[in-house]
Amino acid sequence: MKRRQFSAAAAAALALPLLPVTGVLAADTGYRTLKQSVPTEVEPGQVEVIEFFSYGCIHCMRFAPILETWKKSAPDNVALRLEHVAFNQAFEPLQKIYYALLAIDQVDKVHDQVFHALQEEHVRLDQPDVLFAWMAAHGVDGDRFEAAYNSFGVATRARHATMLQEAWGVEGTPALGIAGRYYTDGSMARGFDRMLKITDELVERESAKA
Repeated sequence: MKRRQFSAAAAAALALPLLPVTGVLAADTGYRTLKQSVPTEVEPGQVEVIEFFSYGCIHCMRFAPILETWKKSAPDNVALRLEHVAFNQAFEPLQKIYYALLAIDQVDKVHDQVFHALQEEHVRLDQPDVLFAWMAAHGVDGDRFEAAYNSFGVATRARHATMLQEAWGVEGTPALGIAGRYYTDGSMARGFDRMLKITDELVERESAKA
């Protein structure tokens, strides 16, 4: 979903104008190269791939199983991680859901269910009283989750994610950042399959440099 398509009135689908492009897009490549590389968080020899997503994005929900399948067949040197975007303040509750689950190692337990609740059941998980009860009902330790959700560490992690998205110039979700240098998204690549094909090619290029 492009930034400009988000409605400020909806907690799960929100909007801001597009950021200036922070890189060079060659004709028909489907990706752009950043003018200034973003530091990666991987060991030498690994290739970092970041998915920028939002629980408020239905395209991210549809992309999630595709990315999971890709991950299973990706080269061993690929290090994939997710970062939850915040295009404005209304995204922050959804950001905190992800980073709270990450802090208590419960992402895999309810990640898909959070998407489903927001996108298909229209549960107001942006509201803490609804959210905490929902987590407890879905097998997550309510006290641990609430403590993490309200913690300084999760707030700091969410701010870091927002700074990272700005450094990458994220224009829409889902988007992929590869090796700290290359950016693509579904709109730019004209589809999820091509987005992952481009990622494969860039991972291979970066691996050959090691």
